[in-house]
Amino acid sequence: MGMSEFYGSSDEAESVATIRRALELGVNFLDTADMYGVGTNEELVGRAIAGRRDGIVLATKFGNVRGPKGEFLGVNGSPAYVRDACEASLRRLGVETIDLYYQHRVDPKVPIEETVGAMSDLVTAGKVRHLGLSEASAATIRRANDVHPIAALQTEYSLWTRDVESEILPTVRELGIGFVAYSPLGRGFLTGGFKTPDDIPVDDYRRNSPRFQGENFAKNIALVDVVSEIARANGATPSQIALAWLISRGNDIVPIPGTKRVRYLEENARAVDIVLDATALDSIESTFPFGVTAGTRYPEAGMAAVNR
Repeated sequence: MGMSEFYGSSDEAESVATIRRALELGVNFLDTADMYGVGTNEELVGRAIAGRRDGIVLATKFGNVRGPKGEFLGVNGSPAYVRDACEASLRRLGVETIDLYYQHRVDPKVPIEETVGAMSDLVTAGKVRHLGLSEASAATIRRANDVHPIAALQTEYSLWTRDVESEILPTVRELGIGFVAYSPLGRGFLTGGFKTPDDIPVDDYRRNSPRFQGENFAKNIALVDVVSEIARANGATPSQIALAWLISRGNDIVPIPGTKRVRYLEENARAVDIVLDATALDSIESTFPFGVTAGTRYPEAGMAAVNR
């Protein structure tokens, strides 16, 4: 996502090099969406994987509708839109089949059975291999899975966003659905790279995120300090500790840390080699209980679209 929008400026050559370096390191799951850069991120991914499609698990999403100038036009889960969005994504990605196709946000105006029914037709047609949902409630996941097997749920999950543990994660585990954890580094906050709100670029959407503002920022920095201490004790970086913790939650948890640069990609990839001992895990659990993070994860409008 950040290669095309939201997280300040980007460099296409560096972005392509980052994707290709990921493939060299054995990172074979690439996750994009049609709304990132209003389609330009899918085009970027398509260029980066041209001639390298074999072995890649390619995921994209539909449902968050945007206009030509980037304006947000709402959520659309209608069957006609599902079909049209898939065709557009296939063109931009330059592929014949999408491995995992998510509904990016649930459309409250369209029964989930109708949306997933249309997605199922894409599987029958050979355009999509597996279906996914993003930020769906437990009840919606069950209804969707009754129509067609749901392979993965993508929802925010990290040290500072643990609400999925109460109902969502048990539900997907009961149903045998994989969990894709987005923003596993807390939109970069858990990396320790931000010391004050002024460290956030002026054109970065995180300036409007409640957790990055005012008193919330100061309270959340104290949490990151603990991660930094654990990282020093383990000869690692805060990012690697945050990812290692998620990986330790189970083999069905797949974190998808985003980055625009090769050096951060390589740093993140090394998290798979870190095994947190009982002392580190106890320290993390005591520091990051459910609800400890100050501020909601999105502004009010964004929160209205999650877990529904």
